[in-house]
Amino acid sequence: MPPLSAEDPAAHLKGIAVRLKSELAEGQSALKTAYETRGNAQALLRGRCQLVDEVLKTLWQEARLPLGLSLVAVGGYGRRELYPASDIDILLLLPDNVARETERQLEQLIGLFWDIGLDIGHSVRTVWQCADEAARDITVQTNLLESRLVCGSRSLYAEFTRTIQSQLDPRAFFKGKRLEQEERHVRYQETPYALEPNCKESPGGLRDLQVILWIGRAAGLGESWNDLARRGYITRGEALQLKGLETFLRHVRIRLHLLTARREDRLLFDHQEAVAGRIGISAGKARRASELLMQRYFRTAKSVTQLNTILLQNLGAEIFPEPNKVPIVINERFQMDHELLDVRAEDVFEKNPPAILESFHLMQQRSELKGMTARTLRALWRARRLVGPGFRRDPGNRAMFLQLFQQKRGLVHELRRMNQYGILGRYLPAFRRIVCQMQHDLFHAYTVDQHILMVVRNLRRFTMPEFAHEYPFCSRLIAGFDKHWLLYLAALFHDIAKGRGGDHSKLGMPDARRFCREHGMVEEDASLVVWLVEHHLSMSNVAQKQDLADPEVVRAFASLVGNERRLTALYLLTVADIRGTSPKVWNGWKGKLLEDLFNATQRLLRGATPQQALGIGERQEEARRLLRYFGLRLGTEETFWKELDTVYFLRHDAEEIAWHTRALYHRPAPSQPVVKARLPHIGEEGLQVMVYTPDQPHLFARLCGFFSRLGYSIVEAKIHTTRHGYALDSFMLLDPDGTLATRDMISLIEHDLAARLALGTPPEGAASGRMSRKVRHFPITPEVRIRPTEKSGQCLLSIVAVDRPGLLFTVASTLDAHNINVHTAKIATLGERVEDTFLVSGAELAKTASLLRLETELLERLQV
Repeated sequence: MPPLSAEDPAAHLKGIAVRLKSELAEGQSALKTAYETRGNAQALLRGRCQLVDEVLKTLWQEARLPLGLSLVAVGGYGRRELYPASDIDILLLLPDNVARETERQLEQLIGLFWDIGLDIGHSVRTVWQCADEAARDITVQTNLLESRLVCGSRSLYAEFTRTIQSQLDPRAFFKGKRLEQEERHVRYQETPYALEPNCKESPGGLRDLQVILWIGRAAGLGESWNDLARRGYITRGEALQLKGLETFLRHVRIRLHLLTARREDRLLFDHQEAVAGRIGISAGKARRASELLMQRYFRTAKSVTQLNTILLQNLGAEIFPEPNKVPIVINERFQMDHELLDVRAEDVFEKNPPAILESFHLMQQRSELKGMTARTLRALWRARRLVGPGFRRDPGNRAMFLQLFQQKRGLVHELRRMNQYGILGRYLPAFRRIVCQMQHDLFHAYTVDQHILMVVRNLRRFTMPEFAHEYPFCSRLIAGFDKHWLLYLAALFHDIAKGRGGDHSKLGMPDARRFCREHGMVEEDASLVVWLVEHHLSMSNVAQKQDLADPEVVRAFASLVGNERRLTALYLLTVADIRGTSPKVWNGWKGKLLEDLFNATQRLLRGATPQQALGIGERQEEARRLLRYFGLRLGTEETFWKELDTVYFLRHDAEEIAWHTRALYHRPAPSQPVVKARLPHIGEEGLQVMVYTPDQPHLFARLCGFFSRLGYSIVEAKIHTTRHGYALDSFMLLDPDGTLATRDMISLIEHDLAARLALGTPPEGAASGRMSRKVRHFPITPEVRIRPTEKSGQCLLSIVAVDRPGLLFTVASTLDAHNINVHTAKIATLGERVEDTFLVSGAELAKTASLLRLETELLERLQV
């Protein structure tokens, strides 16, 4: 693009900008076409840099700026890696004194950059301003480290590079980048295996590779993988592997940018199938192309994290040389070298395969060990193939593997390390099948293997005093449980049969049973592990979908559990499992349901009757005590309580009974509706609402619509009609987006809802809203099931559907149309999937034809 000249500079520049905008678009289109044809990622990245270089040079020359200024490429543009939608980072480098006219010209030039379609990220600085910012911000320092001169003053740029290089402290830079990486990993839950990873920022992404090269450049140790291999920090084979990993991640990021036409680095469900197709991955007989893409991505990320660990350690040893200490010999196979476990010979695992498991065992036993040396990690990776059938049959190896679970510390770290380097999957072939396996549902956030390790981690946290504040009830229970390691084994196997088709709880039992038998576990312990694998979903299903006020529900669950040891083990595994699915799935309401079921079942197992186990008398006495605490005289509650039946006292705890009584004892039959709202107990989420009004048609639907329009999700509803015809309904509400001002909402709900109920207006539909994008990729066929309970005239209505705004109102209005009464509602939300259970009654439930009509209508209205 040869420079042009014109008599009118401003008009001439605008004319050039028009021409360059067209040429830029044509050039980028040509680059895209070439990439689609040849699939050369590096050619596209460098080609876009060259194209932008030519455009910037032309504008710079035609702007007729004074001599002595420099246009510098920094960041990704500086290292010649411009992705299709990446912004273009430039530094306009100035001498110390710049005329006002020059500043005006620069402003005009920057405007022209934007006019021609360049997404510019610019800074205008002198050399010393750059040095000052770099000294205060390691991100700025990193950006400037990758600079190159595009055009302008070479002498000013040389001064700039000398200044930046002179203030660079490799040790401080290494510490800063390592800390930055740790913080970034925390932001992404410290796992490469999130189901929608960021291919640039997530652990195992491009940024983990760039960190290594930044540190190598800053310390003068090498600027490429070949440089690092020549200096011995990695092997030649690892250098080739790193190039291949980097190339795959580049293709993924390029495809995302081209597909979305924006700077999108997240492999969202929306894009996975399309990216797979464009990379050339086709669907298999039983697996979608997106599954195969993500499995390859996760394996790539796994390798990146391995090599990142090895290289950071090797570079750190070079940058922070320590005095030559004689390694401390641990035994004939291992030594401690600078607080790291080190093999005494490169071939120690080949000569003595049991040492593979011993290495992890030593990491658990010796708290002074901070990790493993790079050569130990490499040796483990090479030795993974030695873990075969003969290795697994060896009694010594079996005993050592079991001991890993029985140590007081380090289990989670070592299981993760074993999984990272392929040892865990080799020792447990069933586990190997679920490594990097996606979970195609609407609530799990991790691959199956990572979810399993997260559950083990949650169980371990229950045992640690520093985390006792998180779940104190779990911490108390596990402190009294005799063999914690049985829970860890159950967690390891609870989802091991995912993806085989059928009920994974049943399919995983033989794997767990075989493991226990082969590892010589006593029958009592083995049967507990197998039972937990089989029933790991049972407690959550009962707590979230059945009426815990029904003595038969608690009796049946107690019969399933059989004894307190199983009850405690199942409760702990259930809490750890729910918490390990996704950060969004667990909430205080689910915790209370599980704890209520645990307590009622424990009382029953200790000899109470089903009615005693539910503790009506105890609840009433505790409610009276609370009422005395708030200043109400003894007997004040009796008039109001006479209007309440046994079912009310079964379904509400003592604190709720006392709250209702304080609000209503002096007006048991008010002429106007009474609405009260409050925050739940400290540590619990949401809002509790009580509605007390003369019973009226469509009340439940009206309430559902009102709460939905405010933006709340109903997670539990207790519908009660008093003996004198008043509705006493209680709701637990959650704010799914966390955007509502709770204390302000209390006043609004109490005033507006009472006013609407007093007017008796017809039910209003729920507010419209967007449905989650995940639903398009994991569709759910709605399910409706109605089955009778043991109490005459009542049925359980179970619904499975995709969550969406107004779903509960849709169900409530449909039931209203069929004259069906709702007594309780439990709303279990698992990501974008809801599993709702209603206790209902009505004449139509006894007629086969009308029952079929109700089911059909519900199914039709639940379709997305």
